Amino acid sequence: MATTSDISKNAFFRYNNELQQVMSYDHITPGKGNAIYSVKCRNVETGKQSEIRFRSGEKIDFIRVDEHEMQFIYAEGDFLVCMNQETFEQLHIPKMLFAESIQFLQEGMVLKIRFDENEKPLNGSLPPHVDLEVIYTEDGVKGKSLKTAEVKGGIKVQVPIFVSTGDVIRIHTETGEYLERVMK
Repeated sequence: MATTSDISKNAFFRYNNELQQVMSYDHITPGKGNAIYSVKCRNVETGKQSEIRFRSGEKIDFIRVDEHEMQFIYAEGDFLVCMNQETFEQLHIPKMLFAESIQFLQEGMVLKIRFDENEKPLNGSLPPHVDLEVIYTEDGVKGKSLKTAEVKGGIKVQVPIFVSTGDVIRIHTETGEYLERVMK
């Protein structure tokens, strides 16, 4: 069994019979006494975030997680039908695993999906950025550096004033923020 020294970002562990994912952690060394690990984590089942404290050297039940690249084929209700890039097997993956970033999902996109030891999907991620065409943008207001633009899919993004309708922009899929204008 592993100890607190093995904690790393995005690691999965079981705590009180619930599967948790490490979002971030701090190693705290008080003036006297043992060091403490403060772990911010997310419950994989419910999505609820919490903070758990461990004493230095405490044993933790880490879970082995396999990551597979899967191509998104189509949506079916609350699930995405994805094809494993190696075995060509098609699986139904719950949409909720992708949280807010699902709005940037496009057909044919290759996703990274993590599975536990029982082949149950735990979470998934889109590519780090996506290129989308601006279908509408407001006129810039003098004195302001940002304006609102709408891209394909009806997504609204704050962009610099020089972006205009018809431009292709790169958007960060996790935060939904504008990254850069893409030259054709």
